[in-house]
This record gives sequence, C-alpha cells and structure tokens, in this order.
Amino acid sequence: MEAAFVFISLFIVIFGIAYLYLSSRNKERLALIEKGADASIFMSGKRQSAPIWKVLILNLSLLLMGIGVGVFIALLLSTYTSLNSDGIYPATIFFMAGVGLFIGFNMTKNLDKA
Repeated sequence: MEAAFVFISLFIVIFGIAYLYLSSRNKERLALIEKGADASIFMSGKRQSAPIWKVLILNLSLLLMGIGVGVFIALLLSTYTSLNSDGIYPATIFFMAGVGLFIGFNMTKNLDKA
C-alpha cells in the first residue's frame, strides 16, 4: 500500500513540475509579445551547438579521470606523509572530480564555439 502512495506522489510531483514549467513559459512569452518583442526569439534550432552525446561523454570521461587521479594523489599523500587517510581520500577525490568537471565545462564551451 505504501508503494502505491510513493508512485502516486511521484507522478503528481512530475506532473506539477511539468505544468509549472509550461505555464510559466507561456506566461513569459505572452508578456514579451505584449511588450512588442519579436516572436522569432522563441524559435529554437537556429543555434548550432555540439550534440548532447558528445558533451555527456566528454564530461563523464573527465569526471572519471579526475576520480582516478584523486585516488592516486590520495594514495601518494597517505603513503608519504603523516596525514590522516580517512580525511585525505574523500577530499582529494572530490577536489579532482571537480577539477575534471570544470575542465569539461570549459571544453564544452569551446565545442559550442567551433
């Protein structure tokens, strides 16, 4: 019985988010048109960008490489220093994963420019 409540509430949440997104987008567009904005600004597809699969693969690969480098650096730090390995492993893994995602973000911006 509890599983039914979970699925019903999940459906209601997804429906509510979609409804709010679409209704607010419609109201925003109507307000822009009333103020005299050109309707051509709503046409999507004119802008050339990199395919989404290339962006996902690039960011996922850099994230995984960052995690690998983070584990390696944490291993080196815990072996050759007297730092606490309980704190150094998560810190370097998260830091290097963040660096990898930041590099991926910058590379994605460069993909969109070309």
